[in-house]
Amino acid sequence: MSDQDRARQLRRRHMHERQAVIFGVLLAVLAVAGLGAAAVYTDNLALPLLDRGFSTNPTESAAPVNAYCPPEGALPVPNDQITVNVLNGSGQNGLAAATAASLTERSFTVGATDNGAPTAGVARIAHGIEGTAQAYTLLAYVPGAVLFPDARTDATVDLVLGDEYERLAAPEEVALEASTPLEGVTGCRPFAEITATPTAEPTEEPAEG
Repeated sequence: MSDQDRARQLRRRHMHERQAVIFGVLLAVLAVAGLGAAAVYTDNLALPLLDRGFSTNPTESAAPVNAYCPPEGALPVPNDQITVNVLNGSGQNGLAAATAASLTERSFTVGATDNGAPTAGVARIAHGIEGTAQAYTLLAYVPGAVLFPDARTDATVDLVLGDEYERLAAPEEVALEASTPLEGVTGCRPFAEITATPTAEPTEEPAEG
């Protein structure tokens, strides 16, 4: 074998050795990356860069806003004397109509049914001062709902269905007694305080000369 052939074989061997090293490194990197991905997927490895919450479109909160307490000694209002407007803030098609039908089965008077603003939580019950007892009566049929007082002057109430709403409580599940006064929700404002009329301070009359 000539020196030229021997040199060619040596170069070929070195090239094969370099290729083997390169492929070995690539396989090792891929294996490590695969193990890391599996660890992150199974929550065995946490990466700070990935630990960020997702952003969502804002929705109306279902947290109570200065809920009124019921008037002292107020009793549940008969269902057929309560007018309820049903608004669908859940994003689920047909839920307002289905809930309106359920309210009618329970003898409530249904007013309007329409879409409402996207609402988080089970539901919110909007009402004015005159509809406080009506709102508390309806609340017993919607476990998990919250009360939202507003400035309306009549006794109608709005039931705004949220993204966690499922159904009305069955009549046998409702803990209301016709002869038992309504109980206020935690942290409610005393009704007497809300309806109190401020008294004008007496003015001093000018002294006669």
